[in-house]
Amino acid sequence: MATETASETDATSWREQWFGWFDGSLFTLIVGSLAVIVGSGLVQVSFGAFSMSIVEAWQAVFNPNVIFNAQAWEAFLLGGEIPEMNKRSLIVWSIRLPRVFVGVLVGMNLAVSGAIFQSVTRNELASPFILGVSSGAGLMILLTLVVFSGLAAFLPLIASVGGAVAFLIVYAIAWKNGTSPVRLVLAGAIVGTVFGSVQTGLFFFADDIGVVQSAIAWTTGSLTGTDWEQVRMALPWTIVAMGLALISSRQLNVLLLGEQTASSLGMSVEKVRFALSGVAVLAAAASIAVAGIVGFVGLIVPHMVRNIVGSDYKKLVIGCVFAGPALMVAADVGARLALNPVQIPVGIVTGLIGGPYFLYLMRKQDEMGEI
Repeated sequence: MATETASETDATSWREQWFGWFDGSLFTLIVGSLAVIVGSGLVQVSFGAFSMSIVEAWQAVFNPNVIFNAQAWEAFLLGGEIPEMNKRSLIVWSIRLPRVFVGVLVGMNLAVSGAIFQSVTRNELASPFILGVSSGAGLMILLTLVVFSGLAAFLPLIASVGGAVAFLIVYAIAWKNGTSPVRLVLAGAIVGTVFGSVQTGLFFFADDIGVVQSAIAWTTGSLTGTDWEQVRMALPWTIVAMGLALISSRQLNVLLLGEQTASSLGMSVEKVRFALSGVAVLAAAASIAVAGIVGFVGLIVPHMVRNIVGSDYKKLVIGCVFAGPALMVAADVGARLALNPVQIPVGIVTGLIGGPYFLYLMRKQDEMGEI
């Protein structure tokens, strides 16, 4: 009897250790986010140049000959020849659904990246691009399109490298016997301003209006024209970034306590801050590589999730994994249908949503981090 009681106690302790953080608020957030993703995704696949009814589009989505076809998934996720299927299913699965999947990955990356940066800088108004990631990526995009057009095929990789280099420059500027949240934010503002000015200047050297339009689409953020290639490009890095973010949730919580407290608990603050910033840059770069620079998702999603589930980063990261895609896919539906048949960049929609929300946060905050 005593042995059974001890076993039951151990089992209860194990459940509390691993699942004690999972509560009703997080469950509600996950279910609500999934409902938004599925609903918005079904709306997205229902419209396009090829005319089909909503029922026909949804039948194509849930076609069991595709869903349970291993050869089809191998072609989608690994590349190769797509097996034979009816025309509607081919259009939905090859053209329309990949856009939804890319939106899910981009929203996930931006939201988690924003949550990490908000812990690293101890500022709830920080975003994935507070450390210059977007400005560096945007500058490299314009340089490639305007000056090195022959390298346009490598644009996603170049954008990611540009974001990472900008982050390293910010870190070098902020370094003075270590870094601090304030110096990182100020260095990010400096690098963003300088790189943004150079970006604007490069537009004057573009002779082809098509190049200018392509550059604007990249620097604004757009999911138009995305396919399974972008899914394959972003998926591995997304899995790595999300895994590292979940593993690092304890360190993120400790960083929120302040440098002195973190140091007293045995944390090497600078090493952890740099490593976590690297995870955030990886997540942001994965989204930039396939969708360009989409603003405000990384700012508003972590804050909204925090208001629902609290500040525990184990719950916050998981909440962002679901809420980020919900906002991104819903915003892309707005971008797709607002001026139909003209499609606007999704970054415009997120900006229209995020701008007023940012103002609301700024007015609500009594203290903006350490600044």
